[in-house]
Amino acid sequence: MVDDTKRLPVTKPSVPATSEAWSPLERMRDEIDRLFDSFSLFDLRFPQRRPGLLSAYKAASTWELAPAMNVVEKADSYEITAELPGLSENDIEVKLSNHSLVIKGEKSEEEKDQGTDYYLSERRFGSFRRNFQLPEDIDAPKVEATFSKGILTVKLPKTAKAKTAEKTIAIKAA
Repeated sequence: MVDDTKRLPVTKPSVPATSEAWSPLERMRDEIDRLFDSFSLFDLRFPQRRPGLLSAYKAASTWELAPAMNVVEKADSYEITAELPGLSENDIEVKLSNHSLVIKGEKSEEEKDQGTDYYLSERRFGSFRRNFQLPEDIDAPKVEATFSKGILTVKLPKTAKAKTAEKTIAIKAA
């Protein structure tokens, strides 16, 4: 039997290496972040209003500056710390109003030399804004912020009533 079929080469168009290839993973990561944010125990006291964490694969044009922050409850206060490398205290603003704390700032890009060619540029610049809904037991006039070595620390003292509100109940044998 004679095989008269033609054999054609199979080719596949090449796809440029862009962040679009990671789009399904980014969407899944955003959904997981939103899910964890909605079930966070911390949200009972300090619900944060922020989008899901950004994927490392997003393009630079859509990158947002989102500083890493910790929130800790101590016996007499709450403490929020933020990593803000490359900023000074003049680049940061902390505001407290209506039981909401706003931390915002901007990291400005340095002027580039016209004659300089960059082989790699990973540094990011832009503005950020983080909102924290505060519990009722904050002593607002005593809130203070300090900035040292790229770390912002906001101390939110509790009211005297909040400090004495907790009571340990003794358990008796029946």
